[in-house]
Amino acid sequence: MIVGCKPTEQLTKYVNPFLGTATLWEPEDLGYVRKMKQRTWGAEVFPGASLPNAMVQLSPITQFRSGAGYQYEDTVIYGFSHTNKGHWNLLHVPLLPVTGEISPSDYCSGYSHRNESAHPGYYQVFLERYNVNAELTSTLRCAYHKYTFRKEDDKKLVADMMRSNNRISDWSIQKVDENTFTGSQNGEGRIYFYAISNYKIKDIEQVKDDNHEVSLVNFLDSKDSNPLELKIGFSFVSIENAKLNLEKEMMDKSFAQVREEADHIWEKQLSKIIVKGGSEREKGIFYSCLYRSFLWPVLRSDVNGEYTDAKGEVVNGGFNNYTDPSFWDDYRNKLVLLEMLSPDVTVDIIRSITDRGEKRNGYMPTFFHGDHASAFVAGSYLRGLRGFDPQAAYRLLLKNATIPGRGGRPYLDEYIRQGWIAEKDTTNVPTWDEYKAAVTKTVEYAYDDYATALLAKELGDDANYKLLMKRSENYKNLFDPSTGFWRGRIANGEWIKDFDPYYPYYAYMYREANAWQSLFFAPHDPEGMIALYPSKQAVEMKLDSLFSEPWRGYEAHNMTGFIGNYCHGNQPDHSVPYTYYFIDKQEKAQCVLDSIMDRFYDMGADKLAYSGMDDAGEMSSWYVFNAIGLYTYSPADPEYIMTVPLFDEIVFTLGDGTQFKIRKDGKGKKITNITYGGKKIDGWFISHDLLKEGKELVIRTE
Repeated sequence: MIVGCKPTEQLTKYVNPFLGTATLWEPEDLGYVRKMKQRTWGAEVFPGASLPNAMVQLSPITQFRSGAGYQYEDTVIYGFSHTNKGHWNLLHVPLLPVTGEISPSDYCSGYSHRNESAHPGYYQVFLERYNVNAELTSTLRCAYHKYTFRKEDDKKLVADMMRSNNRISDWSIQKVDENTFTGSQNGEGRIYFYAISNYKIKDIEQVKDDNHEVSLVNFLDSKDSNPLELKIGFSFVSIENAKLNLEKEMMDKSFAQVREEADHIWEKQLSKIIVKGGSEREKGIFYSCLYRSFLWPVLRSDVNGEYTDAKGEVVNGGFNNYTDPSFWDDYRNKLVLLEMLSPDVTVDIIRSITDRGEKRNGYMPTFFHGDHASAFVAGSYLRGLRGFDPQAAYRLLLKNATIPGRGGRPYLDEYIRQGWIAEKDTTNVPTWDEYKAAVTKTVEYAYDDYATALLAKELGDDANYKLLMKRSENYKNLFDPSTGFWRGRIANGEWIKDFDPYYPYYAYMYREANAWQSLFFAPHDPEGMIALYPSKQAVEMKLDSLFSEPWRGYEAHNMTGFIGNYCHGNQPDHSVPYTYYFIDKQEKAQCVLDSIMDRFYDMGADKLAYSGMDDAGEMSSWYVFNAIGLYTYSPADPEYIMTVPLFDEIVFTLGDGTQFKIRKDGKGKKITNITYGGKKIDGWFISHDLLKEGKELVIRTE
């Protein structure tokens, strides 16, 4: 056991919740000259108050229908919403303090970044139109609003119940007693709220014009120097449960107490990884990324254990119910970080997705266009996590892999029949047109088959283990040796003729990528992947070209941040740099990794932009892992590829309390020797079981 690892300084001070909220505008950051009127996608993150994996995310809205609802370059605030992911959805129950007469179509307030601040669990901004200083903090299921008005102003509150980032099907808001109002809003889940004010409520009126309608909460005798304080409990079950959540989590606490508790919770989470060495900038990026890695998935059950299940019924499963992970994005790394640092949350997430799968259609939930719960469940089980039913989860995963049907893998019948998915034979496909993304699906299904096979082997299903391992080689079926790329085939097996490896597609052959960015994806079989090429030298030339062939100026909202044709602003090629390891060129990989960490996490004029979307913590987790010298090259496998740490020393505390240390010896990029507990490690991977022994990993470089 490694001791003496308490941080010597407060770690939450390093977190900048605004990091990732800015948009890239300049050609040198984007990698091309803007022609579209629409802005490119930023990291799409929110700066507001939340706790790790909480139900409530209390954050400002500067734009509806825009990522997390907040863009740093915007100049007005429409309100403060209570749910957030960063994916053009949620933003339940927007509230804004106002004074005087307001128009439903024009009630937003200007603000300045000079009078705005954020800290883990806390957000503050001065609303210039109404001369109100707004402060926000939160617990797991409750929000605390503190609004300081001028003494001479009447206090009012706009509730924009008809608006969020989703289509609102119905809503309600009503006064209950002189200090309480309640209601609900139905948009990507019906959320209920129970709100208590320290000022008496006069009434709630509906204010309409030709374009919009808002609810206006008016307060009695509110010309006073004391701030307006709102304590609001939330629930996805009922108003009664929202009230119960409020009573249990916040009712008797002051704003300062809730804020202090939030800071303490984040400090405890961040202190699970303590780094030494590195610059203040690097520590700021690191702890901001670590913070950002634990905001999704989010809680959906109440303090009494109740939640609304996939059938719309209120149940109590005996576990905390969470939303689905953002599987296509964060299976690569973030979910492994969750497994390592928050195993109890991880187990409950697996129980949650299993519960949904069993009650929907017998398939494990998928996300976007892929599958990938397989890697999450298998990786968790193989890292020793228990407390969920592996057989129940496996049954769902096996159906995903073997039985075509609604709710499972798209085009699985093709994949099973011929070992690959066909794409349409056409020409001049616009970047944003929707097709099958057949190449990406084929190679990713092959990896999911491998992940499910690992679980089959653990659970003694030898027949399906052999079947799925054979299918895990299907990634080879779309490799075109004449070009050295993975390439689409039409139904008769011929290659797509209109093939330009530089042209990016949203879903034609490749998902949000071009052929360059779709290279070398077989994390379960790197040696077999390398063997598709004539030699290691041929692979090296291909990799060198990927990182040096210039981006051809194509403009796509979600492709920014280039090293050659490598795009760090989107996920498909995030594992490609490590391919250098398998051709004996580890130092070339490190050059790329160091460049990515240095260039792509505090970009733009304000140094507040990521190179692309954070995608529920994937981009942030990529940085966290590489900064400490480990990466989840094959997340289903309980092992990590070792890289040169950014920091001199890292003390890592696993969820069970075990601590291991990572130490960098040397200043170079080429790894010359690796030891763990004083014993030499052969190869580039270290197992999770070894790390659990709690010893020191030393990575020596020259």
